[in-house]
Amino acid sequence: MSVSALARSVRDLMEHHLPLAWITGEVSNFTAARSGHWYFVLKDASAQVRCVMFKGRNQYLDWQPQEGVQVDVRALPGFYEARGEFQLTVETMRRGGLGALYERFLKLRDRLAAEGLFDPAQRRPIPPMPRRLGVISSPAGAALHDVISTLRRRNPLIEVVIYPSAVQGERAASELAAAVARAALRNEVDVLLLVRGGGSIEDLWSFNDEQLARAIRASPIPVISGVGHETDFTIADFAADLRAPTPTAAAELASRSLASLLAGVEDAFARLARAFEYRLQARMQRVDGLARRLEHPAERLAQQRQRLDAATFALQRITRRQLAQRAIAVRQLAHRLGRAEPPTGALALRTRALTERALRALNEALRARSLQVGSLARALGHLDPDKVLQRGFGIVQDDKGRVVTHAGSLQAGAHLRVRLAHGAIGAEVREIERD
Repeated sequence: MSVSALARSVRDLMEHHLPLAWITGEVSNFTAARSGHWYFVLKDASAQVRCVMFKGRNQYLDWQPQEGVQVDVRALPGFYEARGEFQLTVETMRRGGLGALYERFLKLRDRLAAEGLFDPAQRRPIPPMPRRLGVISSPAGAALHDVISTLRRRNPLIEVVIYPSAVQGERAASELAAAVARAALRNEVDVLLLVRGGGSIEDLWSFNDEQLARAIRASPIPVISGVGHETDFTIADFAADLRAPTPTAAAELASRSLASLLAGVEDAFARLARAFEYRLQARMQRVDGLARRLEHPAERLAQQRQRLDAATFALQRITRRQLAQRAIAVRQLAHRLGRAEPPTGALALRTRALTERALRALNEALRARSLQVGSLARALGHLDPDKVLQRGFGIVQDDKGRVVTHAGSLQAGAHLRVRLAHGAIGAEVREIERD
């Protein structure tokens, strides 16, 4: 059996008996070729295997694996005949661990939905004008700061009660459920906000807890969830009475702005004033009609007094209305002035955080490039012909400078030039041994 036949047999045996499967491991020696194909090694503590992911497959991923990351690959085992190597042909790839967590999320969601825990008919209505809001979040998190800033901007008259809880880690789920139960027991707020900033599925996993979902549904207080970003969904979002895409949106959904309330009061006052004026004018017209039927001077005098009283009342009414309008305008200007004050502290913290993230990303990129340059340098070193010559090999050329690789192409008496690691020698063919 030839080597090629043996290699084909091994390839056929592997491809027909090893199915397409999910394999988990750590990425090493990752290379993105100019052709668009990806080549890397998948390894664990005891073994490693070469992998290839062709361009037609990796173009559907919205991320590129880095050196040392944990991944799950769906791949077909095979045998690369040209190098005699066992390798995996990767069909798709996902970040390590996410698949199992997502499957757990789907199973819990479907089971609780089958119990009717997410039934829209059981959701409690959100009060349109709450006087006191409860916030369940980490006191040190940015989500709580965003909620308080939004409420202060929209309606500073709303009171806020904070129920502190961890939002990430092993104890977070039980603390969150306990905070919901504690707020329900105290029954001191009109609406509960369950908020946390964005993060990975692992960071938000505490909000995918069955105990927390049941505590939300058992609470007599309406619950608004604002967990993560707009694309993040958790079990708590399905159990809540209303889902907000972000913590800031949750605060906006729970509160009505003071400006809109003042506009509503002003509109009601204007409608009341118009109705009162209409009733007053109707009564005055009736009095005028009766007065025209009387000719006595005393009645004429009384009519003049009545007109004077009406004019005095109208003047007082106009004065009071103008004063009320000026007071509302002053309150609106004060509210706008408070909103215009820039949050310098928050901007400084955000700038510092973004700077640190940029430096970390730059350092990671430089480290990855250094590893890639080192790998390429080692690969080039293996292909250097001078290093081959230094191991005792030579390059044989005929009198026309062509490299001789086959003894059958020479004749006895031919002149040759042999290039060595240091210098070259001339030679003459005395004897030829053919294959």
